[in-house]
Order: sequence, then C-alpha cells, then structure tokens
Amino acid sequence: MSPTLLKFDNLVSGYGDTMVLRNVSGAVTQGEVLGVLGRNGVGKTTLMKTLAGYIEPQSGSVVLNGRNINALAPQDGLRSGMAYAPQENVVFGELTVHENLWLHLDDKDESRYASCLENFPRLGERMGQRAGLLSGGERKLLSFTRTMGLSAPLTLLDEPTEGVQPENIQRMADLVRSRCARGATYVIVEQNLEFLLSVATSVLVMDHGQVLLDQSISGISRNELEEYLMV
Repeated sequence: MSPTLLKFDNLVSGYGDTMVLRNVSGAVTQGEVLGVLGRNGVGKTTLMKTLAGYIEPQSGSVVLNGRNINALAPQDGLRSGMAYAPQENVVFGELTVHENLWLHLDDKDESRYASCLENFPRLGERMGQRAGLLSGGERKLLSFTRTMGLSAPLTLLDEPTEGVQPENIQRMADLVRSRCARGATYVIVEQNLEFLLSVATSVLVMDHGQVLLDQSISGISRNELEEYLMV
C-alpha cells in the first residue's frame, strides 16, 4: 500500500481577520489524485494557497512526506517536493513562452517538457511570442506545461482546465494519469467534473470553508457530486 504523501489536519486559514477555512482536513496517497470541488467562493483557492505556503494557517497542520511544512516559504516548496500552478496570474505576460518555461530553471534539459509540447504543439510554435498575447486557454496550457515540467512528487493545480479546449483537456488528463502511474501525486481544484472524474481517486467537497464530503471517487456518482455543487 502506498504511503500518504500529503496530509492536512484542522486547517484554519484566511486573510487577515477573515477566516475562510474552518477546520479543513484531508489527505492524498502517493500516486493518486485528490480532487477538490465546491461552488465559487467556498475556500478552494484559499486551501491551495495554504498548502503551497502562500498563506500561513492560524491553526492546524500541513504535513508533506512526514514533514510539517506550515512555515514553509512558497519559494522553498519545490525543494520540499511540491509544485503549484495558481488559478490566476498563471504566466509572466511580458516574457516569451520560452522564457516562461526556462526562466526559473538552471538546466536546459528539454526532455522535461517533451511530453507536454508533443501534446500541445501550439506552444512549441509560439516559443518566441509574448505569453500575454496567448489566449486564456493557451496561458493555462503554458502554466500546466511549466508546472508539469518540474516533475515534483506533489503537484497542486488550481482550475487547470479553465478556458482550455476540450481536446486539450483530454490530453491534460492523459498526462496526469501517466505521471500518476509513475508515482506522482496531485491535488486538483476543478469545476470540470468530466476532467476531474477521469483523473481523481478521491474527492473533497467544500462549502463555506468546511468539508462536506471526503471519500473515494469510486463511492460516489457524478449525479451526487452535481447535487453538492447545486446546494
């Protein structure tokens, strides 16, 4: 049985005096995908920012591979085995596509991006173009590609398919499943149920900063999940 890679317990977190997360707990096992669902404004992005170290929780704990990372600075996340693709501000608009992919890396090992660029050839064709001139969906693909290229043991993806064309969403799902088969682990916030159901092994449903449901994806139907999103 694979070990638990990420576990978070009773997280209370928010912005200043505004608490958004109220005793949120969950976990994901190595090689699996935890899908996070909920209507807009229920705390999903706050959860991801807290896990990634952009917000320090007021109480509770985040444990990655047996290490408490509550006080971890965001820039230290990758050294601890975690990559993060936020929902907004996903690329550096004034930089080219090529610069977005390589600016943060010391090596120039092109193999890290080979599978993504093979699936999203449009990015390869636009290496010299400013990222800010890409469509919203293309910027999401660039963010996804950059994050996947880090090959981190744990990857956090916040709304990765937003604005992405359906055929590319399917390719994104194929890439996630392929990485999971080799031991990679994901936490994915997503509104696209079809995408999430195709990759997730467990699901965390949130509402008003709390967890309504936390269970294996095999134990719940799509209709039941849709009902939670309509509450």
